[in-house]
Amino acid sequence: MSERFETLVGNAILGIDTLWGGDVMCPSGTGRFIADSWFSDEPLPPAYTVPAAARLRETGGVSAKLPDRTAIEAYLASVDVHGAIQGLAEESQRAGGLRGQYLHGQALCFEVMWDLAMEILGKGEPVPYERCVRACIGQAPAPSQPQARRRRVAELLARAGYPSSSGAELPAAVDAWRQARRAPLASVRALSGAFITQFDALAARHLVPRLPAELRGIPRANIDFLPIKDAWFSGSMNYLGRARRADGTPQYEATYEINASLEISVPEFEQLISHEVVPGHVTTFAYLQDLYVRGLAGFEATVLTMNTRAAGLFEGIANNAILIAHGVNSVEELADEDLQIGVLLALLQDDAKNQASWLTWKEGRPQPEVAAVLRRDYLVTAERAQKLSGPWGRHPLLGRMYLPAYRAGTERVAELRRRYPPEHILPALYGCLGLVDITTIASVLEGPAVDMSKPFPCCASPEGAEPITLGQTLEAEDEEDEL
Repeated sequence: MSERFETLVGNAILGIDTLWGGDVMCPSGTGRFIADSWFSDEPLPPAYTVPAAARLRETGGVSAKLPDRTAIEAYLASVDVHGAIQGLAEESQRAGGLRGQYLHGQALCFEVMWDLAMEILGKGEPVPYERCVRACIGQAPAPSQPQARRRRVAELLARAGYPSSSGAELPAAVDAWRQARRAPLASVRALSGAFITQFDALAARHLVPRLPAELRGIPRANIDFLPIKDAWFSGSMNYLGRARRADGTPQYEATYEINASLEISVPEFEQLISHEVVPGHVTTFAYLQDLYVRGLAGFEATVLTMNTRAAGLFEGIANNAILIAHGVNSVEELADEDLQIGVLLALLQDDAKNQASWLTWKEGRPQPEVAAVLRRDYLVTAERAQKLSGPWGRHPLLGRMYLPAYRAGTERVAELRRRYPPEHILPALYGCLGLVDITTIASVLEGPAVDMSKPFPCCASPEGAEPITLGQTLEAEDEEDEL
């Protein structure tokens, strides 16, 4: 596509990001928000560089407790954010095919984010909760069902010497198990380094042979762990990707900021490494960066976003990454029962994220009640219960759009991995058949598996595909999302 398209994408994404107080060039997760990366060498668009943008980022945009309306109005007078979003929707119609579908999903989510911002400013009607969730994951919101995972955790804990005679005793049993295996975060660099080496070797065995040969030399885990204190999140993976070697090729670098006060067991930390690093987020983003460098993915692949359908798929890949690394399809197939417990607790935490969203926005429950439910029924720590029910769950964007994406993405990827063999599903998940999201991934799996021993497959959108309109009905989306 044209230079105008790249500017349009940049203005749409960085415009809505700046409106919400994000700064894609900030190396820390404390400054990033919607735009999760900018690893191309393209110049930043006006949405980021106009003088009013810096002031808006400083004041926190509409995410601030008291939004600076003067700064917001000055920014919107300088940048037509809504016009850029509408332009992106129009480009999705012209593009057609797989690329058009991806851009359509992005524009649909940005339109909701715009309306949520207007709601905060008192310039628009309240955005229905169901519309927010449907935009992000392509399906209606639904409460979590933790019973099966809770039962399995109780069984495994009892075998490990931490029995519980009732559901009310189970959180204490989990706490005791976790305390006996608590990860030494004071030595997080050494601990993370050991597990990264382990999971990179597992990925080399169970993932890499399923992917094109051109990806085999790409660094899958070039990351540095950085402990931080008193963060509102447990950790933040920051894919930077802007460092270059002497020959101009990327170094595929990232950082991970981890909350130094996080209560996490070693088995849970193993799951975190697979999720955030290899073969999870860092690996996924590095492969997409390489695809872009070699002209096999579009510019939009370099400006990856949170609170969108793409993010839902990325979270699904990351939550299934530990199973991908071990070459299995279910938690029960993991040989180490302690690791099974750690993975189940991580999955329950993502069920808790979805439930925090549901209880807060669908049922209108007060924050203390939501926190108690998350602690009791989803076995999260008291610290996680407070943050998921508070800063995360009650946030107008994270609570209404992003929290349900973790569970939805996990279930979608798990289902696809059960349905298709590794040589079919893994190239699709990691972008080798085109940039996809939680709703479009199924479309690239309908044909026969691509032979990865042959020259790299083309990632371009198929010609002659019917365009998709931003006003497409939710009912039609539900039909398309059926696997």
